[in-house]
Amino acid sequence: MEILIPIFGIIFAVGLPLCIPIVFMVLNYRKRVKLVELHHTERMAAIERGMEIPPLPVELIDGMGQRRRRSSLLPGLVWMFVGLAVLISVRSLAEDEALLGLIPTGVGLAYLVYYFVEGRKVESKLLESELHERAHRHVEGARPL
Repeated sequence: MEILIPIFGIIFAVGLPLCIPIVFMVLNYRKRVKLVELHHTERMAAIERGMEIPPLPVELIDGMGQRRRRSSLLPGLVWMFVGLAVLISVRSLAEDEALLGLIPTGVGLAYLVYYFVEGRKVESKLLESELHERAHRHVEGARPL
């Protein structure tokens, strides 16, 4: 009976992190299927009523609800704090190996430097172009009565 405790501990420690992405992919797939079914129902109702058929949204084809803007801030923070955690935790065990924590810390700092030097400019341009595109689509979609 005592041998089962470490076995279950190892199984849960290794298996649980592997299950999370699988569950996410399954749920994302089910959401996309539901969206396609709803769009199909909407199209069929429009055909039955003789209305104009709505076009298929690009979001359904992409598989990404909305386009997500890339940012260097989040990965920079993640890498930096992972590096600091490795640095602090390994330092308590062995002084020489603690320097390995500087690698992810350096990657994180590089992301953050890029974000504060260039990334905000790029993000603001992307946001501006996205807002302009949405406004342009909204104006095209409006029909005179």
